[in-house]
Amino acid sequence: MIQWAWKTLISQRGSVAGSALGIAAAFTLVIFFGAVFRGESSQIVAYPANIEPDVWVMQTGVNNMHMAASFLWDWKADRIEAMDDVKKVTPILYMNTVISAGGQEAFAFIVGLLPGDDRAGPWQMAEGRPIQNPGEVVIPDVLSALTGVDIGESISITDRKFTVVGLSTGTYSSANAVMFIPFQDMEEIMSSTGTYSYLLVDARDGVDPAVLAERIRLEVDKVNALPHEEFIKNDFALAMQMGVEIIFMMTVICSTLAALIIGFTAYTLATRKRQELAIAKALGTRNGPILLAVVFQSVVLAASGYVVAVIFALTLIPYIPSLVPQLTLGVSMGAIARIGLVALFVAVLGSLIPAWTVTRLDPATAFHV
Repeated sequence: MIQWAWKTLISQRGSVAGSALGIAAAFTLVIFFGAVFRGESSQIVAYPANIEPDVWVMQTGVNNMHMAASFLWDWKADRIEAMDDVKKVTPILYMNTVISAGGQEAFAFIVGLLPGDDRAGPWQMAEGRPIQNPGEVVIPDVLSALTGVDIGESISITDRKFTVVGLSTGTYSSANAVMFIPFQDMEEIMSSTGTYSYLLVDARDGVDPAVLAERIRLEVDKVNALPHEEFIKNDFALAMQMGVEIIFMMTVICSTLAALIIGFTAYTLATRKRQELAIAKALGTRNGPILLAVVFQSVVLAASGYVVAVIFALTLIPYIPSLVPQLTLGVSMGAIARIGLVALFVAVLGSLIPAWTVTRLDPATAFHV
């Protein structure tokens, strides 16, 4: 019956190809939305990931940066910098807010930098220069392109005007833009004289960041200290969590669509070959091999659509950011493999109705003209 199932698929190439393309479209949407959320989540944590200190220090109860708030007294930075395992401590002020640029509003992460210290500043400039004076700001190059705000023009952060002096690269996501302003301006905006948000701790050569983080937690009151890798892991997990429900719903919707296409195609194939199936049953073929043939056809349809979707997505996704620069896409082979398992489940699900139909087929219909 497997051979019969294969020949049936070959004889109905048009229907099979159309169905495979429909299934591929459904799975391509699942892959695309997954890539959007993974890419955007990676871009959301681009700032801490690229700054890369050995240890992040923040107030107790905080273990990440995205959508978080932290306040530390400035004397704690001095206490940590005095430790013999510490090479340098770089404090920053940080907040989430809505900014206005070119008549448009956008959510942004604002980082306040100490004068003359670029350790925590933009890691790559597209144009212009880093901040040097009060009232200056460095914004993402993508935000500049989207809003039309260029170097020398101004944007609003809270109720203050800042002049754009530089455009940074790799600091934009559709969820937020990372901007850099002078520490003094940030202090005034936040009314936070004498406090920092986060401390970027660089360890001396040969010092284990995990050991140093534990020492800081033990010796400095009411702070949390995490090695860089753990801090980024926490931030990325939170960013991904924000899109889990949407990804799940898109997967369910698209998978249901694929199952309907598979079920309809398999049912149509079984109906067209109704007399042949009836003859097979009349000759003594049991339901088991016939059901296996129907499931085989469904698996072939789902696998064909899945393979086309993967090839199409992997070919197209690398070019999308050049067409839509505000989107960052990230493809995970693990996610694609999980979609493959979904495709297998969908194939079985789609075969239920045609399988039920062939089991109820009367062998006597083999003699009907």
